[in-house]
Amino acid sequence: MHRFLIFGNSGSGKSTLANKLGKDFGIPVLDLDTIAWEANQIAIRRNHEDSVRDLRDFIEKNTAWVIEGCYTTLLKIALEFSTEIYFLNPGIDKCLENNRNRPWEAHKFQSPEEQAQTFDFLQNWIQKYYERNDEFGYSSHRSIFNQFDGIKHEITT
Repeated sequence: MHRFLIFGNSGSGKSTLANKLGKDFGIPVLDLDTIAWEANQIAIRRNHEDSVRDLRDFIEKNTAWVIEGCYTTLLKIALEFSTEIYFLNPGIDKCLENNRNRPWEAHKFQSPEEQAQTFDFLQNWIQKYYERNDEFGYSSHRSIFNQFDGIKHEITT
């Protein structure tokens, strides 16, 4: 039974790897963005308890899964159920490049134009990954990776 947890900076390739693993193993994928933010609203965070409830519901309803995101508070919950983790850490330049080439994410934005409105903000946010001390930053992700005793991979390319 596979329960993969994938985390890293925005643009690190989390969604790409998650969708590949989901397809390869025929298991559902949860992008934490879909439960962390209010639907059809840009950058409006949902109530944390609601996000936690939805995460726990997904975990309970699926014996195997892929969960991906950058929210350490949610990742810590999924970590205790994970069988294998991936820390995607390809560096800032690669994340910025991936963000420039990001396809339209229809499950997050109503149109490509709406997604494009977030581009500059996201590019600036990506650049601060190693210096941020919040739940989205490198130090939080490194801590999760270091504390996990199971099968784990850090991907730097």
